[in-house]
Amino acid sequence: MNRTVRSTMLMVTALMLTSGCGPIEDSEAGQAQSEGMTRWSHQDWPTGHYQVVEDWPKPLPDDRHSHDGWTWGSMGGVYAETPDRIWVAMRGELPLPEGAAPWTPYGGTNLVGNATGNTDGISATCRETSNRRGWERRFEHSIFIVDGEGNLVDEWPHADSLFAQLPCGRGPHQIKMSPYDPDKHVWIIDDQLHVIYRFTYEGELVHTLGELGVLGRGPNNFNRPTDIAWLPDGTYFISDGYSGTRVAKYDSDDNFLMDWGSAPADPRNPGPSEFRTPHSIAISADRRVFVVDRGHARMQVFDENGNFLDMWPLTSPHWPDNQGTLMVNHLITTDQYVWVGDAPTNRLMKFDLEGNHLYSWGAPGLQPGRLACSHGITTDQEGNLFIADCFAGRVQKFEPVAGADPDKLVGQILRE
Repeated sequence: MNRTVRSTMLMVTALMLTSGCGPIEDSEAGQAQSEGMTRWSHQDWPTGHYQVVEDWPKPLPDDRHSHDGWTWGSMGGVYAETPDRIWVAMRGELPLPEGAAPWTPYGGTNLVGNATGNTDGISATCRETSNRRGWERRFEHSIFIVDGEGNLVDEWPHADSLFAQLPCGRGPHQIKMSPYDPDKHVWIIDDQLHVIYRFTYEGELVHTLGELGVLGRGPNNFNRPTDIAWLPDGTYFISDGYSGTRVAKYDSDDNFLMDWGSAPADPRNPGPSEFRTPHSIAISADRRVFVVDRGHARMQVFDENGNFLDMWPLTSPHWPDNQGTLMVNHLITTDQYVWVGDAPTNRLMKFDLEGNHLYSWGAPGLQPGRLACSHGITTDQEGNLFIADCFAGRVQKFEPVAGADPDKLVGQILRE
């Protein structure tokens, strides 16, 4: 029995019971009541067709050092290799203000300037500033791995020193694995220090793309790179980046092939292939390259050789003019939908590959399940969703609710 027919029957039943127009057997009324109890009453706010897993991940153990007075730092990225191996890239640990409860996410504290966490007195672009916050982070647990219950299963303490290159280091921006790489190399992008690292699965650094602390635009120079995506043959693309205005392409042997993109000739009317913070990059099954042009709140689409194909807004024409946007990440699922995280609206938004908005969910706040900055988005093979919330200072796990509509869940990330 479909939902429309069932609802009609139940309304007729209720009218007959209350108006007395005709006898109805107790068994029929009981059946109607039973069917009514199975109605779908879920509402898509604030967690969509998910429920958040509270107290996940578990507090980090005090085996190497005490965490008394320290909490999670800004979460740059998260990658679910399997349901029991979730990689987290964290921009160091932050000090808790006096009186704060243990492991309070920093978004719930009165810390100032905690999203970037650069050296005190240094701006996000590594310039001296008169704004002083009076505290420093410590680079511990920059890269760690938890299981499905949120327990620490592995960490890379040897990598902490890479991200602690002061005064400009602020920690990892993104962590990913190529779906086409059987050796499961781990790629970590450090935007502030202008480098992309490739590690073996066990944590040995085997390649560095870019010059540490040297910004530029060239075969081996970047201007705060942000993200990476691959083709099946190992060719990869770097979005470059916070201060850069291009996409750079490399072959599987790390040879520079080409780049494209520029700053807008007219900032009031940016055109195709003109960027203001290309912040996230993903590739569809038909090899189109999708780039979140964050500063212009739009998606730009190219072929694999950098030829412009399409662009579409990530905002609604019905939003008020003062509605800010900060599109922080996107992915393309195996069912070929685009999911984009936006910080100011605190939502995940679903689009088709042609830019039509299909669905969105999310709400602001520090309560479990609310969002502040979906800087890292990934799913595991069981359909769980993980979000690295950079402004709140946490990573959250979402499980599909019973009976969830598959069309309203973030699908699988590509895995070979």
